[in-house]
Amino acid sequence: MPLDLQLYRSQYPVTDSSIYMNHAAVSPISRRVRDAMVGLLDEVHHGGAENWLRWMQTYDAVRNSLAQLLNAESSEIAFAKNTSAGISTFANGLEWRPGDEVVSIEGEFPANFYVWKALEKRGVVIRLVRPDEGRLSFESIAGALTSRTRVLAVSFVQYLSGFRLDLEKLGQVCAAQGCLLFVDAIQGLGAFPVDVKEAQIAGLAADGHKWMMGPEGCGMLYVNRRIMERITPREIGWTTVRHWSDFSSRDLSWRDDARRYECGTLNTVGIYGLGAAVDLLLEIGIPNIAGRILDLTARLRNGLLEQGHSIYGPRTCEEASGIVSFVPRQGSAERLLEIFLGHRVQVAARLGMVRISPHFYNTEEEIDRVLEISRAVG
Repeated sequence: MPLDLQLYRSQYPVTDSSIYMNHAAVSPISRRVRDAMVGLLDEVHHGGAENWLRWMQTYDAVRNSLAQLLNAESSEIAFAKNTSAGISTFANGLEWRPGDEVVSIEGEFPANFYVWKALEKRGVVIRLVRPDEGRLSFESIAGALTSRTRVLAVSFVQYLSGFRLDLEKLGQVCAAQGCLLFVDAIQGLGAFPVDVKEAQIAGLAADGHKWMMGPEGCGMLYVNRRIMERITPREIGWTTVRHWSDFSSRDLSWRDDARRYECGTLNTVGIYGLGAAVDLLLEIGIPNIAGRILDLTARLRNGLLEQGHSIYGPRTCEEASGIVSFVPRQGSAERLLEIFLGHRVQVAARLGMVRISPHFYNTEEEIDRVLEISRAVG
């Protein structure tokens, strides 16, 4: 069924006032997300905890939606306050031995670097694969794995270059090597399909405020059930234990699913918003969203190249994502950013580059307007 772009575009009032192409930073929320969150706040405003049973049912429903997004089991989904918290839970939950290795990518977003770097104090060796002008080869990553590698920790999509990794190929090599694949998915989840079973992913974390188009400060952690007993909860609260609803119990036995990683009261209003956001994406269809985004970024990338700007990162559809970063042919990225903002075009500057990140509801006319502005530079 063809995508009814205007129907879904009307969900985002930001389109009335600007051209918004900064989804790699923070996405605008839809009317549905806003209404879900405001509805919950109104409930609490008027009734306190009167509807707490409905909240519990909503937690389960949103876990199911997230599981559908990942082709996971709902029992493998925990809510997390952000991506960093999810990565920390996984990384610090493992038992490490001196000489164990973590392989990752040079230039990862700090959330997927500092957690692993801190393990060096426990004798863990961190080995980084260097990209070539923002691009990564499967061979360079696979070749960095050794018999001492415990975890390959990568972003699904690199935050600066927008390079998108083939998770299924990486999962195959990790399985053959006997190491765990951990994915920081925040720059791709919601925009491109992720199948944790096919990719043999051990753990994955993402916040909802980028490509899932949900609120900030409410994300998720996936832990493959087969390795859950190897990931010990390090942040412990009253809801992490098996008899969590018996306030007189003192039995420190973990819950038998991923809820063992949820420490105490959840961000209910955030979960309501995240659920509405994910359900909207599932309604549209992630393959439809991915195809739309790739069409838009190809149009943008080709136009920028024709104008003489230097593209950083992906060159092909297989590598591409919703992120296009470039060095202006003349002047600074910061100056070009000012020009874009002056024309009510929302983009970002990162490390001397302009980063443009459209989502599915953006139009070809908006891409052409961006190219019209960038053509006038120099």
